[in-house]
Amino acid sequence: MNIDLSTETAVVSGSTAGIGFAIAAGLARTGAAVVVNGRTQAAVDRACRRLAGEVAGAKVRGVAADLGHAEGVDAFVKAVPQASILVNNLGIFEPKPFGEIPDADWFRFFETNVMSGVRLSRAYLPGMLKANWGRVVFIASESALNIPAEMIHYGMTKTAQLAVSRGLAETTAGTGVTVNAVLPGPTRSEGVAEFFAKMAAEQGVPQAEMEAQFIAQHRPSSLLRRLATVDEVANMVVYVCSRQASATNGAALRVDGGVVRSIG
Repeated sequence: MNIDLSTETAVVSGSTAGIGFAIAAGLARTGAAVVVNGRTQAAVDRACRRLAGEVAGAKVRGVAADLGHAEGVDAFVKAVPQASILVNNLGIFEPKPFGEIPDADWFRFFETNVMSGVRLSRAYLPGMLKANWGRVVFIASESALNIPAEMIHYGMTKTAQLAVSRGLAETTAGTGVTVNAVLPGPTRSEGVAEFFAKMAAEQGVPQAEMEAQFIAQHRPSSLLRRLATVDEVANMVVYVCSRQASATNGAALRVDGGVVRSIG
């Protein structure tokens, strides 16, 4: 399959590392002009240099903005007023017992994980509808379906993303615009790798053993039996953004390694 997005501009939020960077790189390989985003200019500059080094001829620019706040989204949209592909990847996570999660954390998680995508979609979707072509993708999680007891506030935001994604898809009926959600399972992004490295150091075991223990104890239904790679997730996202995926709309597409025990 030859995916050609050379005429499109793609915005990927939270894309200086991890799944977001892998998505940005994957879209750059299709010829899309990619806008990399992170909170600091230094991180954005590093990611742009890395992407340019990994993808020959990449069309990439970076815009630093904290999209976890309305002001940051406004500044970003002023810098990038039009986009035909929007990947709402920005997200935060933190394991914490329910009784220890204060109101501030609930609001912070919702503002970052949900409202960033709501605000960016509100900015870019009208232009897509006017052009009668566009792609909006929300990076949710299998945690949207299997709410993790160790971070209920995170799971809540991922479920909310599914609701927003499906609702927005309904507004695109009969057009060339699609809105979908992609649900990764446990994935070895930089943040997740650091999390497991810290846990492994605290418990005095190799990181690989810690990762295996996590899958066995917390995701025992996994058919993959390992963490996915960021590229495995990005491959699905790039396809969903392609013209070849024109009949996929309003879907929640799992790249969860079989964690969710459902055929639906």
